[in-house]
Amino acid sequence: MTDQAENTPKRSSIDRVRDSADVLGLDIAIKRMEQSTRTAQEAADACGCAVGQIIKSLVFEDAANGELILLLVAGDKNADLAFLADQHGLNLRRSDTRKVRSDTGFAIGGVSPIGHINPIRTCVDKTLLEHDIVWAAAGRPDSVFSVDPRKLVEAIGAEIISVTR
Repeated sequence: MTDQAENTPKRSSIDRVRDSADVLGLDIAIKRMEQSTRTAQEAADACGCAVGQIIKSLVFEDAANGELILLLVAGDKNADLAFLADQHGLNLRRSDTRKVRSDTGFAIGGVSPIGHINPIRTCVDKTLLEHDIVWAAAGRPDSVFSVDPRKLVEAIGAEIISVTR
């Protein structure tokens, strides 16, 4: 007798993102780009939008307990770790790339705000809410999706915060 998991095809990262959007009731449009979307500027160029409409998915560890925290930061901003600690009590440190992959199911460069294999605390840069549409990684470095940022925040239960002074 064979294990059923051996006969079940592995779902791709993009499939997890698409399935998660369906479950969350999010209307997304996934685009696979011919050019790289690894950087915020590359993604903005490929999507034809402002850099501030690009979501950078930054995964850190909580220094107190080692749990992962996902920061969704506008492409034209940088997360100020000292500010996050002072203002929001988020004492963050860089996370090991293997831990990011094993806990989220995504490789760095393709971490999506949705479709993680494990729940993850998520904080969203408030400046993303200034836009009607934002673009996020769709599970691969060459794939993105567009979404209404307010609907995304509501669907994933994210905390809205300032990420910089």
